[in-house]
Amino acid sequence: MDTAYSAHPAHPAHPARPGGHRVPTGLRAPFSGRTWREFLHLCLNLPVACVMFAYAVTLISLSAGLLITFLGIPVLAGGLVGARGLGALERARARALLRLDVAAPEPLRPSKSGLLAWVGAVLKSGASWRHLLYAFLHFPWALFAFVFAVTFWSVGWALLSFPFWYWLAPSYVTLPGIQLWGDGGTVLYLSPTVTAMATGVSGLLMVLAGPWVFRGLTQVDRLLVRGLLGPSPLATRVIELESDRGAVVDTAAADLRRIERDLHDGAQARLVALAMDLGLAKEKLAEGQADESVARMVDEAHGEVKIALQELRDLARGIHPAILTDRGLGPALSALAGRCPVPVTVQVDLARRPAPAIEGIAYFTVSELLQNVAKHSAAQHASVDVWHTADRLMLLVSDDGRGGASTETGSGLAGLAERLDSVDGLLVVDSPAGGPTTITAELPWRG
Repeated sequence: MDTAYSAHPAHPAHPARPGGHRVPTGLRAPFSGRTWREFLHLCLNLPVACVMFAYAVTLISLSAGLLITFLGIPVLAGGLVGARGLGALERARARALLRLDVAAPEPLRPSKSGLLAWVGAVLKSGASWRHLLYAFLHFPWALFAFVFAVTFWSVGWALLSFPFWYWLAPSYVTLPGIQLWGDGGTVLYLSPTVTAMATGVSGLLMVLAGPWVFRGLTQVDRLLVRGLLGPSPLATRVIELESDRGAVVDTAAADLRRIERDLHDGAQARLVALAMDLGLAKEKLAEGQADESVARMVDEAHGEVKIALQELRDLARGIHPAILTDRGLGPALSALAGRCPVPVTVQVDLARRPAPAIEGIAYFTVSELLQNVAKHSAAQHASVDVWHTADRLMLLVSDDGRGGASTETGSGLAGLAERLDSVDGLLVVDSPAGGPTTITAELPWRG
């Protein structure tokens, strides 16, 4: 791996200003862009929901009426495609006004070409029926949310502005006193001025509460859009597995290329040179020239054999070390730490061994992280901790180096994170500039 450690602190994209905003959040909220975007979304809910509801009712009625002529099924399929189009507009509206980015549902995949295959794919698609269900469920909620939001917001601003109208145009605003108490002899009235002030305070409270009311109302819209107009959890999982399978294939191909390169440039080249030297020595022996040069060739060939054998052992250890198979993760990591130029403390707390595949991934994860420590961290000491908790195998590799490790695209840690993700694992990097660096890896426990 070639993850670079940097001693320079990262520059934040938006540095925090001392003191932040001088106006409290609660007072700024009624004038924020988010509040008015959410209010606009609630206002648009009713006309959009009316169109979608009318479309859904017409579709169901028309297709049901045409079933007797065998046209109902194609009409229903075409209508479901139209519902998916309306759902795409709803996702765009949610993205623009609610800042909710929901992926499109899984595409239609007919088993073969032709109208019947296309109709079958539409009718079998759960996403198509969820879009139609959204049109029915969203209509009553949109009606309620529209009426409540518009009434609440308009009444709040009207009550808040009432004292100003009362003082600016008293001849046009009549406000009788409000009787609070009376026993026939003594009567207590609330003056019109106090009543106007109380009205303004009530409006202010409603206006300040408006953003949070809108946030709660639009939360239901977010749930409906995310649950009915996006991809199903099963389809999302299938896409993740397909992506993970691609990562596994790429990793396997990269490992094969590495093994081929190591064999070609290392042991294979040495064995070729060894064969040539032994051929020359054989020719000289056949010619009766058994002098010192032949002995020197044999001695060099013997040295090349030793080096080639060592390279083959290293290559085999890189594929899967024998000590890992024979003795488990603890001794294997201890042997790995012994070959690291940085002093490493290893602590493994496992009552039993995980599955061989998980054990191998854990070993090579620690191996690559220790290579990073040795190459880039300038650390004086490192530690490796391994333990089992619940259904996860936990790995913690830390060092006292200069920090700056990152999982950004193109780095070695990014590739390692992809490998762990392909088996439902996780890689978390905590490496501030100046150190220390702590990298936690989680793997599923499969005993």
